[in-house]
Amino acid sequence: MNVIIYCRVSSDEQAKGGSLDFQEKTLREFCRKNGYNIIDVYREDASGKDFKHRPKINEIMKYCKSHKQEVDLILVLRWDRYSRNQRLAYINLDYFKSLNIEVNAAEQYVDYSVPESKMLLAMYLSMAEVDNDKRSIGTMDGINQALSEGKCANKAPRGYKNIKIDDYNKYVEIDKVKAPIIQWIFSEVAKGTQSPNYIRRLVERKHGWRINKNSFMDMLRNRFYIGKVRVPEYKGVPEHYVNGKHDAIIEKTTFEKVQEMIDGKKKGSPKLSKKINPDLFLRKFICCPVCGKSITGATSSGNGGKYTYYNCSNDAKHFRCRAEEANVLFAKYLSSLKPNEPILRLYKEVLKDIRQEGKVDIQGQIKGYEGEILKTKERLNNLEDKYLDGEIDRETYYNAKERYNKNISTIEEKIDILENPNRANIEPKLTYSIDLINNIDYHITHDRVEVKCKLISSIFPEKIVFDGKTYRTNSLNKVLDLIYQQTNELQGKKNGKSSNKSSFSHLVPRAEAERCTKLLFCFY
Repeated sequence: MNVIIYCRVSSDEQAKGGSLDFQEKTLREFCRKNGYNIIDVYREDASGKDFKHRPKINEIMKYCKSHKQEVDLILVLRWDRYSRNQRLAYINLDYFKSLNIEVNAAEQYVDYSVPESKMLLAMYLSMAEVDNDKRSIGTMDGINQALSEGKCANKAPRGYKNIKIDDYNKYVEIDKVKAPIIQWIFSEVAKGTQSPNYIRRLVERKHGWRINKNSFMDMLRNRFYIGKVRVPEYKGVPEHYVNGKHDAIIEKTTFEKVQEMIDGKKKGSPKLSKKINPDLFLRKFICCPVCGKSITGATSSGNGGKYTYYNCSNDAKHFRCRAEEANVLFAKYLSSLKPNEPILRLYKEVLKDIRQEGKVDIQGQIKGYEGEILKTKERLNNLEDKYLDGEIDRETYYNAKERYNKNISTIEEKIDILENPNRANIEPKLTYSIDLINNIDYHITHDRVEVKCKLISSIFPEKIVFDGKTYRTNSLNKVLDLIYQQTNELQGKKNGKSSNKSSFSHLVPRAEAERCTKLLFCFY
Protein backbone atom coordinates (compact mmCIF):
# COMPACT_ATOMS: atom_id res chain seq x y z
CA MET A 1 0.00 0.00 0.00
CA ASN A 2 1.15 3.51 -0.82
CA VAL A 3 0.82 5.61 2.33
CA ILE A 4 0.89 9.31 3.20
CA ILE A 5 1.72 9.89 6.88
CA TYR A 6 -0.09 12.79 8.55
CA CYS A 7 1.25 14.03 11.91
CA ARG A 8 -0.51 16.83 13.75
CA VAL A 9 -0.35 18.75 17.02
CA SER A 10 -2.23 21.93 17.94
CA SER A 11 -0.29 25.13 18.55
CA ASP A 12 -0.82 24.81 22.32
CA GLU A 13 0.32 21.18 22.34
CA GLN A 14 3.41 22.08 20.35
CA ALA A 15 4.23 24.90 22.80
CA LYS A 16 3.89 22.41 25.68
CA GLY A 17 6.16 19.82 24.11
CA GLY A 18 3.70 17.77 22.00
CA SER A 19 5.97 15.76 19.73
CA LEU A 20 5.58 15.51 15.98
CA ASP A 21 8.82 13.46 15.95
CA PHE A 22 7.27 10.80 18.17
CA GLN A 23 4.22 10.51 15.90
CA GLU A 24 6.32 10.22 12.77
CA LYS A 25 8.63 7.61 14.33
CA THR A 26 5.67 5.46 15.49
CA LEU A 27 3.90 5.68 12.13
CA ARG A 28 7.05 4.81 10.19
CA GLU A 29 7.52 1.74 12.38
CA PHE A 30 3.88 0.75 11.78
CA CYS A 31 4.39 1.03 8.01
CA ARG A 32 7.64 -1.00 8.18
CA LYS A 33 5.98 -3.86 10.09
CA ASN A 34 3.06 -3.97 7.64
CA GLY A 35 5.17 -3.57 4.52
CA TYR A 36 3.60 -0.23 3.50
CA ASN A 37 5.35 2.12 1.09
CA ILE A 38 5.61 5.69 2.46
CA ILE A 39 5.10 8.28 -0.30
CA ASP A 40 5.48 11.36 1.88
CA VAL A 41 5.18 12.71 5.44
CA TYR A 42 3.16 15.83 6.29
CA ARG A 43 3.64 17.53 9.68
CA GLU A 44 0.91 19.95 10.82
CA ASP A 45 1.13 22.53 13.63
CA ALA A 46 -2.35 24.10 13.59
CA SER A 47 -5.22 24.50 16.08
CA GLY A 48 -8.06 24.89 13.57
CA LYS A 49 -10.79 22.29 14.05
CA ASP A 50 -12.03 23.04 10.55
CA PHE A 51 -10.03 21.22 7.86
CA LYS A 52 -9.93 24.28 5.62
CA HIS A 53 -7.81 26.08 8.23
CA ARG A 54 -5.12 23.37 8.17
CA PRO A 55 -2.61 24.02 5.37
CA LYS A 56 -1.02 20.55 5.38
CA ILE A 57 -4.24 18.52 5.18
CA ASN A 58 -5.27 20.75 2.28
CA GLU A 59 -1.97 19.97 0.53
CA ILE A 60 -2.66 16.25 1.02
CA MET A 61 -6.16 16.62 -0.43
CA LYS A 62 -4.84 18.44 -3.50
CA TYR A 63 -2.07 15.90 -4.01
CA CYS A 64 -4.50 12.96 -3.75
CA LYS A 65 -6.87 14.54 -6.24
CA SER A 66 -4.11 14.93 -8.84
CA HIS A 67 -2.60 11.46 -8.07
CA LYS A 68 -5.71 9.35 -7.62
CA GLN A 69 -4.13 6.02 -8.49
CA GLU A 70 -0.93 6.57 -6.50
CA VAL A 71 -2.24 6.85 -2.92
CA ASP A 72 -4.02 4.06 -1.01
CA LEU A 73 -3.94 5.20 2.62
CA ILE A 74 -3.75 8.35 4.76
CA LEU A 75 -2.32 7.24 8.10
CA VAL A 76 -2.55 9.08 11.44
CA LEU A 77 -1.47 8.00 14.93
CA ARG A 78 -4.94 8.31 16.60
CA TRP A 79 -8.30 9.59 15.43
CA ASP A 80 -8.07 12.67 17.67
CA ARG A 81 -5.02 13.66 15.57
CA TYR A 82 -7.26 13.59 12.52
CA SER A 83 -10.22 15.54 13.95
CA ARG A 84 -12.03 16.33 17.19
CA ASN A 85 -15.24 17.20 15.37
CA GLN A 86 -17.29 14.17 14.34
CA ARG A 87 -19.40 15.90 11.69
CA LEU A 88 -16.42 17.53 9.95
CA ALA A 89 -14.45 14.29 10.15
CA TYR A 90 -17.13 12.35 8.26
CA ILE A 91 -17.29 15.07 5.57
CA ASN A 92 -13.53 14.82 5.04
CA LEU A 93 -13.60 11.02 5.09
CA ASP A 94 -16.22 11.10 2.32
CA TYR A 95 -13.87 13.26 0.24
CA PHE A 96 -11.06 10.68 0.42
CA LYS A 97 -13.57 7.85 -0.05
CA SER A 98 -14.66 9.46 -3.34
CA LEU A 99 -11.01 9.19 -4.45
CA ASN A 100 -10.93 5.53 -3.31
CA ILE A 101 -8.42 6.40 -0.56
CA GLU A 102 -8.67 5.00 2.96
CA VAL A 103 -8.02 7.02 6.14
CA ASN A 104 -6.99 5.10 9.27
CA ALA A 105 -5.22 5.38 12.63
CA ALA A 106 -2.29 3.20 13.65
CA GLU A 107 -3.25 2.95 17.35
CA GLN A 108 -7.03 2.80 16.72
CA TYR A 109 -7.13 0.79 13.52
CA VAL A 110 -10.53 0.25 11.90
CA ASP A 111 -11.11 -2.75 9.63
CA TYR A 112 -13.50 -1.31 7.03
CA SER A 113 -14.22 -4.81 5.63
CA VAL A 114 -16.22 -5.59 8.80
CA PRO A 115 -19.74 -4.06 8.96
CA GLU A 116 -19.35 -3.25 12.67
CA SER A 117 -16.39 -1.00 11.79
CA LYS A 118 -18.80 1.91 11.38
CA MET A 119 -19.75 1.64 15.05
CA LEU A 120 -16.10 1.48 16.07
CA LEU A 121 -15.20 4.48 13.92
CA ALA A 122 -18.13 6.47 15.33
CA MET A 123 -16.96 5.63 18.85
CA TYR A 124 -13.38 6.76 18.16
CA LEU A 125 -14.52 10.03 16.55
CA SER A 126 -17.09 10.77 19.27
CA MET A 127 -14.49 10.08 21.99
CA ALA A 128 -12.23 12.71 20.43
CA GLU A 129 -15.11 15.20 20.27
CA VAL A 130 -16.20 14.50 23.87
CA ASP A 131 -12.63 14.99 25.04
CA ASN A 132 -12.51 18.29 23.17
CA ASP A 133 -15.80 19.39 24.76
CA LYS A 134 -14.48 18.53 28.22
CA ARG A 135 -11.36 20.56 27.56
CA SER A 136 -13.49 23.47 26.36
CA ILE A 137 -15.67 23.37 29.50
CA GLY A 138 -12.56 23.22 31.67
CA THR A 139 -11.12 26.19 29.83
CA MET A 140 -14.35 28.18 30.24
CA ASP A 141 -14.50 27.32 33.95
CA GLY A 142 -10.91 28.48 34.34
CA ILE A 143 -11.57 31.75 32.49
CA ASN A 144 -14.69 32.45 34.57
CA GLN A 145 -12.81 31.74 37.80
CA ALA A 146 -9.95 34.03 36.77
CA LEU A 147 -12.35 36.85 35.86
CA SER A 148 -14.28 36.40 39.14
CA GLU A 149 -10.98 36.88 40.99
CA GLY A 150 -10.38 40.16 39.15
CA LYS A 151 -7.75 38.83 36.77
CA CYS A 152 -7.45 39.69 33.09
CA ALA A 153 -8.09 36.42 31.23
CA ASN A 154 -7.72 37.82 27.72
CA LYS A 155 -5.55 40.31 25.86
CA ALA A 156 -5.26 43.48 27.92
CA PRO A 157 -6.79 46.64 26.40
CA ARG A 158 -4.70 49.52 25.06
CA GLY A 159 -2.79 51.19 27.86
CA TYR A 160 -1.87 47.86 29.49
CA LYS A 161 0.51 44.97 28.77
CA ASN A 162 0.09 41.23 29.37
CA ILE A 163 3.01 39.81 31.35
CA LYS A 164 3.48 36.02 31.38
CA ILE A 165 5.96 34.33 33.69
CA ASP A 166 4.58 30.81 33.07
CA ASP A 167 1.18 29.13 32.55
CA TYR A 168 0.20 29.79 36.16
CA ASN A 169 1.74 33.23 36.68
CA LYS A 170 0.28 35.91 34.46
CA TYR A 171 -0.62 39.50 35.22
CA VAL A 172 -1.31 42.87 33.65
CA GLU A 173 0.76 46.00 34.10
CA ILE A 174 0.36 49.58 32.88
CA ASP A 175 1.97 50.41 29.54
CA LYS A 176 3.92 53.57 30.37
CA VAL A 177 3.98 54.64 26.71
CA LYS A 178 0.33 54.11 25.79
CA ALA A 179 -1.38 54.79 29.14
CA PRO A 180 -0.80 58.60 29.02
CA ILE A 181 -2.43 58.67 25.56
CA ILE A 182 -5.47 56.81 26.90
CA GLN A 183 -5.69 59.26 29.81
CA TRP A 184 -5.53 62.21 27.40
CA ILE A 185 -8.31 60.69 25.26
CA PHE A 186 -10.66 60.29 28.24
CA SER A 187 -9.82 63.79 29.48
CA GLU A 188 -10.61 65.37 26.09
CA VAL A 189 -13.87 63.45 25.61
CA ALA A 190 -14.96 64.39 29.15
CA LYS A 191 -14.59 68.11 28.31
CA GLY A 192 -17.27 67.80 25.64
CA THR A 193 -15.75 70.47 23.41
CA GLN A 194 -14.90 68.03 20.60
CA SER A 195 -16.69 64.93 19.35
CA PRO A 196 -15.19 61.50 20.19
CA ASN A 197 -14.76 60.83 16.48
CA TYR A 198 -12.71 64.03 16.04
CA ILE A 199 -10.50 63.01 18.98
CA ARG A 200 -10.12 59.53 17.46
CA ARG A 201 -8.86 61.00 14.18
CA LEU A 202 -6.56 63.36 16.09
CA VAL A 203 -4.99 60.40 17.92
CA GLU A 204 -4.54 58.60 14.62
CA ARG A 205 -2.69 61.58 13.14
CA LYS A 206 -0.53 62.24 16.20
CA HIS A 207 0.28 58.69 17.35
CA GLY A 208 -0.53 56.49 14.36
CA TRP A 209 -3.21 54.51 16.21
CA ARG A 210 -5.65 53.08 13.67
CA ILE A 211 -8.84 52.48 15.65
CA ASN A 212 -12.19 52.17 13.90
CA LYS A 213 -15.14 54.11 15.28
CA ASN A 214 -16.85 51.15 17.00
CA SER A 215 -13.65 49.97 18.68
CA PHE A 216 -12.96 53.52 19.89
CA MET A 217 -16.42 53.79 21.46
CA ASP A 218 -15.98 50.35 23.07
CA MET A 219 -12.71 51.58 24.53
CA LEU A 220 -14.43 54.63 26.05
CA ARG A 221 -17.01 52.34 27.70
CA ASN A 222 -14.48 49.81 29.01
CA ARG A 223 -14.60 49.79 32.82
CA PHE A 224 -11.25 47.98 32.89
CA TYR A 225 -9.66 51.44 32.84
CA ILE A 226 -11.19 52.28 36.25
CA GLY A 227 -9.98 49.05 37.82
CA LYS A 228 -13.03 46.85 37.12
CA VAL A 229 -13.22 43.45 35.42
CA ARG A 230 -16.34 42.29 33.58
CA VAL A 231 -17.53 38.79 34.40
CA PRO A 232 -19.97 37.63 31.67
CA GLU A 233 -23.09 35.61 32.45
CA TYR A 234 -22.08 32.01 33.13
CA LYS A 235 -23.98 28.97 34.41
CA GLY A 236 -26.93 31.01 35.64
CA VAL A 237 -24.87 33.72 37.33
CA PRO A 238 -25.75 37.09 35.72
CA GLU A 239 -23.13 39.41 34.26
CA HIS A 240 -21.42 41.58 36.85
CA TYR A 241 -18.25 43.56 37.57
CA VAL A 242 -15.61 42.87 40.21
CA ASN A 243 -12.62 44.84 41.45
CA GLY A 244 -9.65 43.99 39.26
CA LYS A 245 -6.16 43.12 40.42
CA HIS A 246 -4.73 45.68 37.99
CA ASP A 247 -4.24 49.40 38.64
CA ALA A 248 -6.75 51.89 37.23
CA ILE A 249 -5.45 54.56 34.87
CA ILE A 250 -8.70 56.60 34.62
CA GLU A 251 -10.44 58.32 37.55
CA LYS A 252 -14.03 57.24 38.12
CA THR A 253 -15.36 60.81 37.87
CA THR A 254 -13.67 61.28 34.49
CA PHE A 255 -15.03 57.94 33.27
CA GLU A 256 -18.58 58.90 34.33
CA LYS A 257 -18.31 62.24 32.54
CA VAL A 258 -17.27 60.41 29.38
CA GLN A 259 -20.32 58.12 29.66
CA GLU A 260 -22.58 61.16 29.99
CA MET A 261 -21.02 62.72 26.92
CA ILE A 262 -21.28 59.69 24.65
CA ASP A 263 -24.80 58.85 25.90
CA GLY A 264 -25.99 62.41 25.24
CA LYS A 265 -27.09 62.92 28.87
CA LYS A 266 -24.95 65.99 29.55
CA LYS A 267 -27.31 68.89 30.15
CA GLY A 268 -26.71 72.57 29.60
CA SER A 269 -25.17 72.25 26.16
CA PRO A 270 -26.95 72.86 22.87
CA LYS A 271 -26.80 70.20 20.19
CA LEU A 272 -24.18 71.75 17.99
CA SER A 273 -24.04 71.14 14.30
CA LYS A 274 -20.86 69.71 12.85
CA LYS A 275 -19.83 73.06 11.43
CA ILE A 276 -20.68 76.42 12.97
CA ASN A 277 -19.83 79.65 11.22
CA PRO A 278 -17.72 81.54 13.81
CA ASP A 279 -19.20 84.84 12.57
CA LEU A 280 -22.76 83.59 13.18
CA PHE A 281 -22.40 81.92 16.59
CA LEU A 282 -25.48 83.81 17.95
CA ARG A 283 -27.77 82.33 15.31
CA LYS A 284 -29.09 79.59 17.62
CA PHE A 285 -29.67 81.89 20.57
CA ILE A 286 -31.37 85.09 19.35
CA CYS A 287 -34.84 85.54 17.93
CA CYS A 288 -36.60 88.09 15.73
CA PRO A 289 -37.89 91.18 17.63
CA VAL A 290 -40.94 91.36 15.31
CA CYS A 291 -42.30 87.80 15.00
CA GLY A 292 -40.22 85.92 17.57
CA LYS A 293 -39.03 83.39 15.02
CA SER A 294 -35.45 82.08 15.05
CA ILE A 295 -32.63 84.00 13.41
CA THR A 296 -30.57 82.66 10.53
CA GLY A 297 -27.60 84.17 8.71
CA ALA A 298 -25.57 84.18 5.54
CA THR A 299 -22.57 85.76 3.87
CA SER A 300 -23.07 87.92 0.78
CA SER A 301 -20.72 89.78 -1.57
CA GLY A 302 -20.90 93.47 -2.34
CA ASN A 303 -18.89 96.70 -2.56
CA GLY A 304 -15.73 94.74 -3.23
CA GLY A 305 -15.96 92.48 -0.18
CA LYS A 306 -17.90 89.79 1.68
CA TYR A 307 -20.26 90.66 4.53
CA THR A 308 -22.09 88.42 6.99
CA TYR A 309 -25.63 89.25 8.18
CA TYR A 310 -28.14 87.94 10.69
CA ASN A 311 -31.75 87.99 9.45
CA CYS A 312 -35.17 86.63 10.44
CA SER A 313 -35.75 83.08 9.19
CA ASN A 314 -39.45 83.84 8.63
CA ASP A 315 -39.20 87.17 6.79
CA ALA A 316 -35.92 88.93 6.05
CA LYS A 317 -37.77 92.30 6.11
CA HIS A 318 -38.49 91.89 9.83
CA PHE A 319 -34.86 91.96 10.88
CA ARG A 320 -31.46 92.27 9.24
CA CYS A 321 -28.19 93.27 10.90
CA ARG A 322 -24.47 93.03 10.22
CA ALA A 323 -23.17 90.02 12.19
CA GLU A 324 -19.97 91.82 13.16
CA GLU A 325 -21.92 94.65 14.81
CA ALA A 326 -24.33 92.25 16.55
CA ASN A 327 -21.46 90.20 18.00
CA VAL A 328 -19.66 93.29 19.32
CA LEU A 329 -22.88 94.58 20.94
CA PHE A 330 -23.48 91.18 22.52
CA ALA A 331 -20.00 91.19 24.09
CA LYS A 332 -20.70 94.70 25.48
CA TYR A 333 -24.03 93.46 26.83
CA LEU A 334 -22.31 90.64 28.70
CA SER A 335 -19.63 92.99 30.02
CA SER A 336 -22.39 95.00 31.72
CA LEU A 337 -23.23 91.98 33.84
CA LYS A 338 -21.10 92.45 36.94
CA PRO A 339 -21.34 90.19 39.99
CA ASN A 340 -22.70 91.62 43.23
CA GLU A 341 -19.68 90.92 45.45
CA PRO A 342 -21.46 90.75 48.87
CA ILE A 343 -24.04 88.32 47.51
CA LEU A 344 -21.32 86.30 45.82
CA ARG A 345 -19.42 85.93 49.08
CA LEU A 346 -22.59 84.90 50.92
CA TYR A 347 -23.40 82.42 48.19
CA LYS A 348 -20.00 80.76 48.57
CA GLU A 349 -20.49 80.48 52.33
CA VAL A 350 -23.93 78.91 51.92
CA LEU A 351 -22.52 76.40 49.44
CA LYS A 352 -19.76 75.42 51.84
CA ASP A 353 -22.33 75.01 54.61
CA ILE A 354 -24.52 72.81 52.41
CA ARG A 355 -21.55 70.73 51.35
CA GLN A 356 -20.53 70.26 54.99
CA GLU A 357 -24.02 68.99 55.78
CA GLY A 358 -23.74 66.73 52.74
CA LYS A 359 -20.45 65.28 54.04
CA VAL A 360 -22.09 64.40 57.36
CA ASP A 361 -24.94 62.71 55.52
CA ILE A 362 -22.47 60.79 53.34
CA GLN A 363 -20.62 59.51 56.40
CA GLY A 364 -23.93 58.23 57.77
CA GLN A 365 -24.62 56.38 54.52
CA ILE A 366 -21.13 54.85 54.52
CA LYS A 367 -21.60 53.57 58.09
CA GLY A 368 -24.90 52.03 57.06
CA TYR A 369 -23.30 50.25 54.10
CA GLU A 370 -20.40 49.04 56.27
CA GLY A 371 -22.97 47.54 58.65
CA GLU A 372 -24.57 45.69 55.73
CA ILE A 373 -21.17 44.28 54.73
CA LEU A 374 -20.55 42.98 58.27
CA LYS A 375 -23.97 41.26 58.34
CA THR A 376 -23.35 39.67 54.94
CA LYS A 377 -19.92 38.40 56.03
CA GLU A 378 -21.51 36.86 59.16
CA ARG A 379 -23.99 35.08 56.90
CA LEU A 380 -21.08 33.81 54.79
CA ASN A 381 -19.40 32.38 57.89
CA ASN A 382 -22.63 30.70 59.00
CA LEU A 383 -23.11 29.35 55.49
CA GLU A 384 -19.64 27.80 55.52
CA ASP A 385 -20.31 26.17 58.91
CA LYS A 386 -23.55 24.65 57.60
CA TYR A 387 -21.74 23.28 54.55
CA LEU A 388 -18.95 21.77 56.63
CA ASP A 389 -21.51 20.24 59.00
CA GLY A 390 -23.37 18.69 56.07
CA GLU A 391 -26.57 20.72 56.59
CA ILE A 392 -26.53 22.00 52.99
CA ASP A 393 -25.24 20.46 49.79
CA ARG A 394 -22.34 21.72 47.66
CA GLU A 395 -24.50 23.39 44.98
CA THR A 396 -26.58 25.32 47.53
CA TYR A 397 -23.40 26.45 49.28
CA TYR A 398 -21.71 27.77 46.16
CA ASN A 399 -24.86 29.48 44.84
CA ALA A 400 -25.42 31.28 48.14
CA LYS A 401 -21.72 32.14 48.46
CA GLU A 402 -21.75 33.67 44.97
CA ARG A 403 -24.82 35.75 45.84
CA TYR A 404 -23.33 37.04 49.11
CA ASN A 405 -20.01 37.93 47.47
CA LYS A 406 -21.84 39.78 44.71
CA ASN A 407 -23.80 41.78 47.34
CA ILE A 408 -20.57 42.69 49.13
CA SER A 409 -18.96 43.79 45.84
CA THR A 410 -21.99 45.98 45.00
CA ILE A 411 -22.00 47.63 48.45
CA GLU A 412 -18.23 48.25 48.30
CA GLU A 413 -18.70 49.99 44.95
CA LYS A 414 -21.36 52.27 46.51
CA ILE A 415 -18.99 53.12 49.36
CA ASP A 416 -16.22 53.85 46.85
CA ILE A 417 -18.48 56.32 45.03
CA LEU A 418 -19.47 58.05 48.29
CA GLU A 419 -15.85 58.32 49.42
CA ASN A 420 -14.88 60.10 46.20
CA PRO A 421 -12.90 63.10 47.45
CA ASN A 422 -13.88 65.26 44.47
CA ARG A 423 -17.41 65.58 45.87
CA ALA A 424 -16.26 67.98 48.57
CA ASN A 425 -13.54 69.74 46.63
CA ILE A 426 -15.62 72.61 45.25
CA GLU A 427 -13.22 75.48 45.94
CA PRO A 428 -11.24 75.19 42.65
CA LYS A 429 -14.48 74.92 40.71
CA LEU A 430 -15.94 78.00 42.38
CA THR A 431 -12.76 79.99 41.77
CA TYR A 432 -12.64 79.00 38.12
CA SER A 433 -16.36 79.66 37.54
CA ILE A 434 -16.32 83.06 39.22
CA ASP A 435 -13.25 84.15 37.28
CA LEU A 436 -15.04 83.11 34.08
CA ILE A 437 -18.15 85.12 35.06
CA ASN A 438 -16.04 88.20 35.69
CA ASN A 439 -14.46 87.94 32.24
CA ILE A 440 -17.34 86.51 30.23
CA ASP A 441 -17.09 89.18 27.50
CA TYR A 442 -13.45 88.22 26.83
CA HIS A 443 -14.35 84.56 26.34
CA ILE A 444 -17.27 85.40 24.06
CA THR A 445 -14.92 87.49 21.91
CA HIS A 446 -11.83 85.27 21.79
CA ASP A 447 -12.73 81.64 22.55
CA ARG A 448 -13.54 78.90 20.04
CA VAL A 449 -17.04 78.95 18.61
CA GLU A 450 -17.99 75.68 20.41
CA VAL A 451 -17.02 77.22 23.75
CA LYS A 452 -18.99 80.39 22.99
CA CYS A 453 -22.12 78.36 22.27
CA LYS A 454 -21.70 76.33 25.44
CA LEU A 455 -21.31 79.46 27.57
CA ILE A 456 -24.31 81.22 26.04
CA SER A 457 -26.58 78.19 26.51
CA SER A 458 -25.45 77.98 30.15
CA ILE A 459 -26.25 81.64 30.85
CA PHE A 460 -29.51 82.04 28.91
CA PRO A 461 -32.11 79.27 29.28
CA GLU A 462 -34.41 81.06 26.80
CA LYS A 463 -34.00 82.89 23.49
CA ILE A 464 -32.49 86.39 23.53
CA VAL A 465 -34.34 89.21 21.74
CA PHE A 466 -32.17 91.56 19.68
CA ASP A 467 -33.63 94.55 17.85
CA GLY A 468 -30.39 95.59 16.15
CA LYS A 469 -29.26 97.89 18.97
CA THR A 470 -30.02 96.30 22.33
CA TYR A 471 -30.37 92.83 23.78
CA ARG A 472 -32.95 91.70 26.33
CA THR A 473 -34.02 88.36 27.78
CA ASN A 474 -36.84 87.07 29.94
CA SER A 475 -34.61 85.06 32.24
CA LEU A 476 -31.05 84.23 33.21
CA ASN A 477 -29.52 81.12 34.68
CA LYS A 478 -30.87 80.99 38.30
CA VAL A 479 -27.39 81.23 39.77
CA LEU A 480 -26.47 84.27 37.73
CA ASP A 481 -29.85 85.86 38.43
CA LEU A 482 -28.98 85.84 42.13
CA ILE A 483 -25.32 86.75 41.76
CA TYR A 484 -25.84 89.70 39.39
CA GLN A 485 -28.92 91.13 41.15
CA GLN A 486 -29.37 93.33 38.04
CA THR A 487 -31.66 91.14 35.97
CA ASN A 488 -34.78 93.30 36.16
CA GLU A 489 -32.92 96.41 35.10
CA LEU A 490 -31.26 94.64 32.17
CA GLN A 491 -34.59 93.23 31.07
CA GLY A 492 -36.06 96.72 31.04
CA LYS A 493 -38.58 95.97 33.87
CA LYS A 494 -38.16 99.19 35.86
CA ASN A 495 -40.68 99.69 38.64
CA GLY A 496 -38.77 102.16 40.81
CA LYS A 497 -38.41 99.72 43.67
CA SER A 498 -35.08 98.53 44.97
CA SER A 499 -34.35 94.84 45.13
CA ASN A 500 -32.30 94.94 48.33
CA LYS A 501 -32.54 91.62 50.16
CA SER A 502 -31.89 91.32 53.84
CA SER A 503 -31.26 87.59 54.03
CA PHE A 504 -29.39 85.46 51.56
CA SER A 505 -30.81 82.32 53.11
CA HIS A 506 -34.23 83.67 52.11
CA LEU A 507 -33.00 84.12 48.54
CA VAL A 508 -31.37 80.69 48.36
CA PRO A 509 -33.11 77.87 50.23
CA ARG A 510 -30.98 74.75 50.77
CA ALA A 511 -32.51 72.63 47.97
CA GLU A 512 -32.51 75.51 45.49
CA ALA A 513 -28.87 76.34 46.23
CA GLU A 514 -27.89 72.75 45.58
CA ARG A 515 -29.60 72.83 42.18
CA CYS A 516 -28.04 76.18 41.35
CA THR A 517 -24.60 74.82 42.21
CA LYS A 518 -24.92 72.23 39.47
CA LEU A 519 -25.80 75.00 37.01
CA LEU A 520 -22.84 77.11 38.09
CA PHE A 521 -20.45 74.17 37.71
CA CYS A 522 -21.44 73.73 34.08
CA PHE A 523 -18.89 76.49 33.46
CA TYR A 524 -16.14 74.38 35.00
